[in-house]
Amino acid sequence: MSGTGTAGRRIAPEELRSHQWWGTDGLRSFSHRARTRQLGYLPEEHLGKPVVAILNTWSDINPCHVHLRERAQAVKRGVWQAGGFPLEFPVSTLSETFQKPTPMLYRNMLAMETEELLRSYPVDGAVLLGGCDKSTPALLMGAASVDLPTVFVPAGPMLPGHWRNEVLGSGTDMWKYWDDKRAGLIGDCEMAELENGLARSPGHCMTMGTASTLTAAAEALGVTVSGASSIPAVDSGHDRMAAQSGIRIVELVWQQLTLSQILTADAYEDAVATVLALGGSTNAVIHLIAMAGRSGVKLTLDDFDRIARTVPVLANLRPGGKYLMEDFHFAGGLPGFLSRLTDVLHLDRPTVTHGTMREQLDGALVHHTDVIRERDNPLAEEGGVAVLRGNLCPDGAVIKHIAAEQHLLRHTGPAVVFDDYKEMQRTINDPALALTPDHVLVLRNAGPKGGPGMPEYGMLPIPDYLLKQGVRDMVRISDARMSGTSYGACVLHVAPESFVGGPLALVRTGDRITLDVEARLLHLDVSDEELELRRSEWTEPPARYGRGYGALYQDQITQADTGCDFTFLARQGEVPDPYAG
Repeated sequence: MSGTGTAGRRIAPEELRSHQWWGTDGLRSFSHRARTRQLGYLPEEHLGKPVVAILNTWSDINPCHVHLRERAQAVKRGVWQAGGFPLEFPVSTLSETFQKPTPMLYRNMLAMETEELLRSYPVDGAVLLGGCDKSTPALLMGAASVDLPTVFVPAGPMLPGHWRNEVLGSGTDMWKYWDDKRAGLIGDCEMAELENGLARSPGHCMTMGTASTLTAAAEALGVTVSGASSIPAVDSGHDRMAAQSGIRIVELVWQQLTLSQILTADAYEDAVATVLALGGSTNAVIHLIAMAGRSGVKLTLDDFDRIARTVPVLANLRPGGKYLMEDFHFAGGLPGFLSRLTDVLHLDRPTVTHGTMREQLDGALVHHTDVIRERDNPLAEEGGVAVLRGNLCPDGAVIKHIAAEQHLLRHTGPAVVFDDYKEMQRTINDPALALTPDHVLVLRNAGPKGGPGMPEYGMLPIPDYLLKQGVRDMVRISDARMSGTSYGACVLHVAPESFVGGPLALVRTGDRITLDVEARLLHLDVSDEELELRRSEWTEPPARYGRGYGALYQDQITQADTGCDFTFLARQGEVPDPYAG
């Protein structure tokens, strides 16, 4: 259960980073020790011991993380038992459920907070507690920029939902039954029952949505203890995993096994392969590109498309499959799953718990071959996300094609354009639009700047009158994102976005658009000359924010194809460690 740092030895207590604050003879160290006594700590509790920051995204209004207050205590227990000194730091909570306009607007803020807390305080290592969609990448982006020994503790999926004789998946079945209500198939009484059955415990979505996708990616990267990402949030095993993480971080500090030694180019390639073979969320494309950038690794859309052609989808999980995360966990979890992919993984890289990923997967088993499929019986022959190119998305777009109706994956139809989400909501059910299943719904001004924050608007609703005719999928195109729990023939992350003058801004109702997933094509059937004419008539919309964090965001945000990081955070450069003198 041990790795080795680059130094190949255990450091001495005097080499701990925290020693600068507490261990010298100067006035500042005297002051730091005096203030630590003010906190009620004895010298022998912390002097000469690894100081571990526990960054906790717990909040009363984040149901995905509401149990993390208790999990932080388990991490502390582990740190104390291993001879370390834990300090808990509350950090921003990014609640996918409640935060508007979207927590994606604040991912980089949590990344900044993580980075600056770890850099400015007397800590030698970090344990990061998160799991709801944006918290995993945000915490790891910030920690990667500081490069201390680090362990990530995933929040874990909630229990399966239940309604009458149905097993429910959060998000996925919300969309399904909401459409059933709009189609007149169920009524208010059924919806009231569903409210009580959809989300039954703390924890993030128990489908292979964005949360489960990103925590699985974290485990594949090697920054969690083995098997951590699929443990149900309320399972006692989750508490034990948190304590194990606390024990492990102390040893990582003594070994000086820092995050940069874990988050290598090989690790990111393996995380991409994992996401694609899981049939994971399209949001992982943006987040992994941003995370890799913070690690000094160049990861692109082309890497996703290249790797997608080498791995099958082996996880039979909603929204693209049948089962839920608890089924996945007891079928073998990520270790069992990765044991099916060893031929495409880089097995000789280190993880936070083992010298190599090969050691970490040694003995991993699959216990349910319908949940985690054999290679000769995949859910799909290629990875679950395709990268599209064409004159409508010169910098790329993505589609989760395994969650779409197959007949729509090669489709040409007339566009119906909505300039913003509110307009779409007001007018989508207007019979005067005369929408048919062949139409292509286009939403613009929903990207990183236009959204603002690139909200999850990409699963545009199908008109009520078409739902009542039995239509459940249409081609939909936007510069928005969509929930990882969503489904449908939704083309997302069109780059560059319409708000900055990307080709999506030039589409007009009636234009014909071709989607061809096999050819990786998204094409607007309008001549180059006509597009140039339209471009000359386009005017840039006014900025969304006049001040505050929003103004910083709109000034610094990059486009979807490069990860939506801030330019001043994404660039390489030295940041000095503070003088604690």
